[in-house]
Amino acid sequence: MPTDIAEHGHSQHEIEDRIGTPPGRGYLRDIVYGAIDGSVTTFAIVAGVAGAGLSPVIIVALGIANVLADGFSMAAGNYSGTKTELDNIKRLRRIEERHIADDPDGEKRELRHILHLKGLSGPALDEAVEQIASDKEAWIQIMLEGEYGLAPVDPEPMRAALATFVAFLVAGMVPLVPFLLGLELAFQVSTILTLAVFFAIGTYKSIWSLSSWWRSGLETLAIGGIAASIAYFVGTLFT
Repeated sequence: MPTDIAEHGHSQHEIEDRIGTPPGRGYLRDIVYGAIDGSVTTFAIVAGVAGAGLSPVIIVALGIANVLADGFSMAAGNYSGTKTELDNIKRLRRIEERHIADDPDGEKRELRHILHLKGLSGPALDEAVEQIASDKEAWIQIMLEGEYGLAPVDPEPMRAALATFVAFLVAGMVPLVPFLLGLELAFQVSTILTLAVFFAIGTYKSIWSLSSWWRSGLETLAIGGIAASIAYFVGTLFT
């Protein structure tokens, strides 16, 4: 069973370091998304072309074109989506800044309600409202979290895009390796390697889930295997 990476110490120094520099949402979603799509789409091309009985040269050419073009497209799409998310956070932050400036009493009532939902009441609630309201940035952040459900750490579009592209590139090249090496039974070897990648991706993402490593691996293997089977079947229709 994978070690829980969320486990941590509780000394004062460890608490200050960890909470003072929160990791944000991380790039697990971007890596898993890019790796699965990279291996699925590239193997779909391999399976489709192999099913149609075409030359290995065509398989390599189409596969590399897919890895580069589709990988870049996915990275660009992830960048645009994450950038839009970041722009929306900035827009909401400006709205809260304006509301605090124009109607501080109304914003304090909202702050009070948010803190009340977190379990504060009575004098402790009154003091917390005044303390937080005395720090504008802390006040805005509490409003963004409590009113809009936003995380305290902003996403980073370029890093998200890079994580997606690298994962897509690495996983997407795996089905092409046997053809690049000119191996006999290249398609069969490519199939085994690709299925192994699917299982490895599932095992990797199990570190952050409640599922066992083998269950997560088999789940991802099944998803990728179905996609590959469909592609191969369609390819055989053109033989």
